[in-house]
Amino acid sequence: MADRVAVVGAGQMGNGIAHTFALSGFPVTLIDVSVEALARARSTIGANLDRQVKKGAIEAGAKDPTLARIADATDISAAQDAALVIEAASEDPDLKFRLFSALDDVVGPQAILATNTSSISITSIAGRTRRPQRVIGMHFMNPVPMMALVEIIRGLATSDATTATVTAIAKQIGKTPVEVNDYPGFVSNRILMPMINEAAYCVMEGVATPEAIDTVMKLGMNHPLGPLALADLIGLDTCVAILDVLQRGLGDPKYRACPLLRKYVAAGWLGRKTRRGFYTYE
Repeated sequence: MADRVAVVGAGQMGNGIAHTFALSGFPVTLIDVSVEALARARSTIGANLDRQVKKGAIEAGAKDPTLARIADATDISAAQDAALVIEAASEDPDLKFRLFSALDDVVGPQAILATNTSSISITSIAGRTRRPQRVIGMHFMNPVPMMALVEIIRGLATSDATTATVTAIAKQIGKTPVEVNDYPGFVSNRILMPMINEAAYCVMEGVATPEAIDTVMKLGMNHPLGPLALADLIGLDTCVAILDVLQRGLGDPKYRACPLLRKYVAAGWLGRKTRRGFYTYE
């Protein structure tokens, strides 16, 4: 049997990671402080498995065994038997630092601690543990069950053995791992977020509507999703958090978050998860 995996955080990314590992045969413990979040995650995973069955991506008989491999828990002590722990909590450095410090005390000495952070320094996170050689970034793309890429991010002390193990696991669950080094935003968000930010400036300055901007990028640049629709999918609060990390970490004002992005976040217009962002969702 495959080694147990623990996923900390049952939100959009966490439930997708749990889904992907369980579908690939791994027993998974999905951990969140909120019972409601865990219930929503299980419902979402079930609905997404149904969608995969309908599309012919998986066999109809795969759904129930996949769900049966996922256990729920509300305390990180449930991660104690995991060989790999993947943290998928909010993009908040202090929260991640606290979680990794606590996880370091809970899991066995051979366990690998991974973070799904989209921008925060792996080296800084690893520094909160006594096992920095066993801490690594596994940055999955959203939606996790559909997207092939995983950025594998080495911190300053991450060992070759840890990197090799996590790379092999990513391939085992059907993903394409790409190794990158620990710089703010890594590769994906260092390139993506300035595009989203510039699109927000185009809206703010009245250059074009969100629909027009996204159509230009889809039809003109062959992007499957326009930058503003993608921002709504990611979450505008997450976009601002990543831009703040980029600006602080690289010291360049070109990463300053567009005031319209900040205004939407202040209003609670975070995108799809609140049913309003650059677009309105029923």
